[in-house]
Amino acid sequence: MTTTLSLEAEVARLIVDALHLETAPEEIDPAAPLFGDGLGLDSIDALEIALAVSRRYGFQLRSDDERNHRIFASLRALSAHIEKNRAA
Repeated sequence: MTTTLSLEAEVARLIVDALHLETAPEEIDPAAPLFGDGLGLDSIDALEIALAVSRRYGFQLRSDDERNHRIFASLRALSAHIEKNRAA
C-alpha cells in the first residue's frame, strides 16, 4: 500500500510539473476525475502527461488505446496503469 501511495504522489508531482499547474500535487484527489469536472484537464494535457510518463517510466501511452478513458480516469487509475507497465 505504501508503494501505491508513494507512486500516486510521484505521478501527481509529474502531472503538476508537466502541465505547469498552480495546484499543489498533494491537493489532487487520487479518486477525482482528471478531466471535466475534476482537475479540469483536456486532450492536450493528456498528450503532455503521456509524454512525461514515457520519459519517466519507459513506456508509451498511445492516443489510439481504447482503454484511455479508464487509464486517465483519475490519478489512482493512471498510477495503477504505470505500476503495471513501467520499465523495471
